[in-house]
Amino acid sequence: MAGPNVVESEEHILKMARHIKSVTDELQLKLVFKSSFDKANRTSAHSFRGPGLEEGLRILERVKVEYGLPIVTDVHEPYQCEAVARVADVIQIPAFLCRQTDLLLAAAKTGKVINIKKGQFCASSVMTNSAAKIRLAGNPNVMVCERGTMFGYNDLIVDPRNLEWLREAECPVVADITHSLQQPAGRKTEHGGVASGGLRELIPCIARTCVAVGIDGIFMEVHDNPLKAPVDAPTQWPLRHLKVLLEELISIARVSKGKQPFPIDLEPVRDDFS
Repeated sequence: MAGPNVVESEEHILKMARHIKSVTDELQLKLVFKSSFDKANRTSAHSFRGPGLEEGLRILERVKVEYGLPIVTDVHEPYQCEAVARVADVIQIPAFLCRQTDLLLAAAKTGKVINIKKGQFCASSVMTNSAAKIRLAGNPNVMVCERGTMFGYNDLIVDPRNLEWLREAECPVVADITHSLQQPAGRKTEHGGVASGGLRELIPCIARTCVAVGIDGIFMEVHDNPLKAPVDAPTQWPLRHLKVLLEELISIARVSKGKQPFPIDLEPVRDDFS
């Protein structure tokens, strides 16, 4: 799942979809194109939010039709789910809202695949309950997504143990390799406020770790001009480096035994052990 954080313009989204699709087609990877029509949980009231529900979905539908790509996008309110389901193939529940029962149930009732991001404030075990809410609404199509855990006030940490423990939700596990390197409200702005910072240079490190552990898919935000991105600029991966990073991750995935439990034998070692 990859794309720019938010719909900036119709022209930009179509350009990004075309370039990302060309990379994933060449590498024979399944792509679900991601972008948000509204960023409703920005740090500042002055932050760019996107074009809104109606216009954003129109643009994402154009991506879907012109490039034949499935779409993933976020919902923030239960009333949005029905409209979003007419365009999106995967409905994403933002991390801050991963326990919101009414939102989860409304999303589930669309029958679409639901990708639930683990809250930065949650233990991995919470995702078992969140996934269960989707199934109880009659929808078996659910994924859970690791995106880091709060570490102090302005930092996140990715605990690889969560990638294993999230499997207890009995559904595919996805790793968000870009948001997990945010530093929430960790960057002062020129106007005296704060915004999210990030550690873009560590995205390959986190990506390598997650793929080696055996996750089922990755989520990443990609931009052709990251320094000028209006949202989450410090943690969007440069489009120019997308292919080389994905090539490495494919190589790691081919040799990883991350999904296979290691058989631990606790019997005493015999004298003839070798």
